[in-house]
Amino acid sequence: PAEDFLDHYRPGSKMFPPKVQNKIMISTLGVVFMHLLLLHLAIEHGPLPVLLWYVGPYMWTNAWLVLYTWLQHSDPSVPQYGEDEWTFVKGALTTIDRNYGIFDFFHHKIGSTHVLHHFFHEMPFYNADEATAAIKEFLGPLYNYDPTPWYMAMWRIAMTCHFVEDTKGIQYYKSFNDVPLSKDHPLTKNKVKKA
Repeated sequence: PAEDFLDHYRPGSKMFPPKVQNKIMISTLGVVFMHLLLLHLAIEHGPLPVLLWYVGPYMWTNAWLVLYTWLQHSDPSVPQYGEDEWTFVKGALTTIDRNYGIFDFFHHKIGSTHVLHHFFHEMPFYNADEATAAIKEFLGPLYNYDPTPWYMAMWRIAMTCHFVEDTKGIQYYKSFNDVPLSKDHPLTKNKVKKA
């Protein structure tokens, strides 16, 4: 049924509590208005300027946001909790702070103070460095920080974090590279012949 469908656009979606329905409606109307404005601009000035001045920068920004989100929440060392194991604190601790070099400045350190964000999501970015130092000291070994340069971490995660085996209990990312090939796979046949 439609009422069970979760989405970000319907005010009545079960994804949101009833108290925010008006905010969801305003947000959805804003999205519709923006699409209509882009359509109008594409008709008025042609699709190429809209692609160059809006779609290109939009995709660049969202590529960074997806990259940050992926690197903040994915790592072979970080557990994924099933419903029976998850708690707010465990969930908050399954994120990783990383150094993003010069991009930390441009992105208000969203990647290097993210553990803090999971505990105190309303804290403004300009207090995040000081608060991260405090939470790092408080959490001790529970604080997740990976000093690997972000581009190397990105490659490592892309090569190792492909799936979890179940949605129950405590799971860790696994790699497709570690899955045995079927007996009919050409590489397996070659290994069997050599043995």
